[in-house]
Amino acid sequence: MKQSWFRVAQTPPQRWRARYIAAFAGACLGLLPVGVRAHDYRRPTVPPDLEVSAEHKLFLVGHAVGTQNYVCLGSVGGVGLWAQFGPQATLFDDRDQQIVTHFLSEDPDEEDTLRPTWQHSRDTSAVWAAQVAISSDSAWVEPGAIPWLKLEVKTARLGPTGGGRLADTTYIQRVHTSGGLKPTTDCLLGDRKLVPYSTDYYFYKAR
Repeated sequence: MKQSWFRVAQTPPQRWRARYIAAFAGACLGLLPVGVRAHDYRRPTVPPDLEVSAEHKLFLVGHAVGTQNYVCLGSVGGVGLWAQFGPQATLFDDRDQQIVTHFLSEDPDEEDTLRPTWQHSRDTSAVWAAQVAISSDSAWVEPGAIPWLKLEVKTARLGPTGGGRLADTTYIQRVHTSGGLKPTTDCLLGDRKLVPYSTDYYFYKAR
């Protein structure tokens, strides 16, 4: 009967060593949090308009820390006219490992159209999304926080080596926000404010 090289070449001590290593590896995996092993992400509870249909599966959750960035367009009657020029944030997983960066950039499929962008920190796959629903309902959003959002992905790109961890994303939810609101102070043309914020981003893809 034909035998594999691995079975023929192993001596008894080697076999025991292989079994020990396999058992030790299994025990280590057993110590990992359930969410890390199985990625059993749970959808957030959100206002109805922000829900994503069951045709899309939640596959990634990132906890973001960064700034919402604003520029002054002038002042009227002592009131500053502040306009947003994009976020700058880093997303972390439940083990505090960086997984995604978030910023504003031009949609590669729509010239001169700036969109919120998410880029994977390892394979650099990226998606550009547009807001389709918003909620500032005080039953959900804490005082002084930017609204919760539902965004639809408009464009996706693989990384330079073909990585596509984000490329299949269809929808993104921004929930559990804190901070980040537009300034209310007076300002001079061109002044900038980087307002700290935090939030959770939930990424979905088609089933």
